[in-house]
Amino acid sequence: MCTVALQFKAHMNGISDLATLLATLAPVLDPECYVFVSRPTAVYGDGVELEPIASVAEVEGLTLIVRKEMANASGDTYDGEFRRIGLTVHSDLHAVGLTAAIATAFSQEGISANVVAGFYHDHIFVPAERSADAMIVLSQLADQNQ
Repeated sequence: MCTVALQFKAHMNGISDLATLLATLAPVLDPECYVFVSRPTAVYGDGVELEPIASVAEVEGLTLIVRKEMANASGDTYDGEFRRIGLTVHSDLHAVGLTAAIATAFSQEGISANVVAGFYHDHIFVPAERSADAMIVLSQLADQNQ
């Protein structure tokens, strides 16, 4: 089974060189507003009616990342509103330093970040009111690595 996974990965390689990743971040700000919802008694697969874009099964319950209007319609509570910034660079899942570089740049500007990695791209959830600032920071980070 492991051999099959390695063969599949060989055809799907992303970029692993940190300087190249940073130079080609190509961030895109999603126009939607997202929230993190926690459902303590839920298990993976629950909450499909909220159309989550990501979920994480935790000991405390199931965390769902959903559009704000879906959470409001369902009556779920949340703490904070976030915008998603998708990095269009195809980052390798084994790349080292990308998240750290972004977190460092954001921390210097007092911007919190919640990172979710997909197979092809990283997605950064930042406080909605700081999303424009976050886009500037990412643009500067890319420019510094050109």
